[in-house]
Amino acid sequence: MSLIGPRPLLPEYLDLYTPIQKRRHLVKPGITGWAQVNGRNAISWRKKFEYDTWYVENISFILDLKIIALTVLKVLKSEGINSDNAVTTEKFTGIN
Repeated sequence: MSLIGPRPLLPEYLDLYTPIQKRRHLVKPGITGWAQVNGRNAISWRKKFEYDTWYVENISFILDLKIIALTVLKVLKSEGINSDNAVTTEKFTGIN
């Protein structure tokens, strides 16, 4: 595991990924990532996967520094912690 990268998800979700969503596994999972600084639990699963795959395709040292800075800001502001429907996030059921 690394500091920056797509957040690891439950193993039970593995069979539900589309081929594009599986690209998130081309890099090490991280404690924080592009999806976390762009909405965390307040965004849809589809958007989380879009952000994760975008990160995989655009990974760079500068992007990682930006994610670290944005993570600090998000933590200080407590933004994106809860989804609209739940305290955390809804269970992933697959996206066609």
